[in-house]
Amino acid sequence: MTRRLENKIALVTGGTSGIGLATAKRFAAEGAYVYVTGRRQAELDAAVAAIGNATGVRVDSSKPEELDQLYKQIRAEKGRLDVLFANAGGGTMVPLGDITEAHYHDTFDRNVKGTLFTVQKALPLLARGASVILAGSTTTIEGTAAFSVYSASKAAIGAFARSWILDLKDRGIRVNTISPGATRTPGLVELAGPDAAQQQGLLDYLASRIPMGRVGEPDEIAGAALFLASDDASFVNGAELFVDGGQAQV
Repeated sequence: MTRRLENKIALVTGGTSGIGLATAKRFAAEGAYVYVTGRRQAELDAAVAAIGNATGVRVDSSKPEELDQLYKQIRAEKGRLDVLFANAGGGTMVPLGDITEAHYHDTFDRNVKGTLFTVQKALPLLARGASVILAGSTTTIEGTAAFSVYSASKAAIGAFARSWILDLKDRGIRVNTISPGATRTPGLVELAGPDAAQQQGLLDYLASRIPMGRVGEPDEIAGAALFLASDDASFVNGAELFVDGGQAQV
């Protein structure tokens, strides 16, 4: 059986843990050569070892000059990109009244600026018919206390996708958004702080709000990303795919 990403060149930003790492592993297992980025070298090295058919590049996606070096390396080594998962990003919980300019800039730089320039600077490398996947969130259609800045930054992602498919229509490049619900990742549990009991309490609370009765696992989100990356999604364009166990759908 032909693997779905055989001979494809893929890039997963923020690929050292959680959804990014699970997706990079799935892409590699399906035949792609995978580039992954991260901001910490030790975690990046561990991710590359876990993925196998991969190269790690230390990049902060909010810094355009570091993206330039990333794409220079990919061009020299592989010459093109067939799949781009702009996954790097994140945020912290701060209630209205305590939001600072520093918090705002950090969140928007990571999620909006980083996504914008990750995709824009990849354009010369993207092959005709390439798949671009953006990392969204169910917070764009659900209110979440103390998470307004993060939610607003993720709301920009769907707007990017809907407009970029028009900018890129002559090249046949598909751009879609994948919006996970509560997923058992380090980034999620760390929102509850370092205490294991508090982290489990957060997961239990989130599970109680999901019709399937549990939080998602990173590999479940990776499966949806694989679909969008593959030819199985050849007529899926500008869509937002919620992978949330029904969390934001009821």
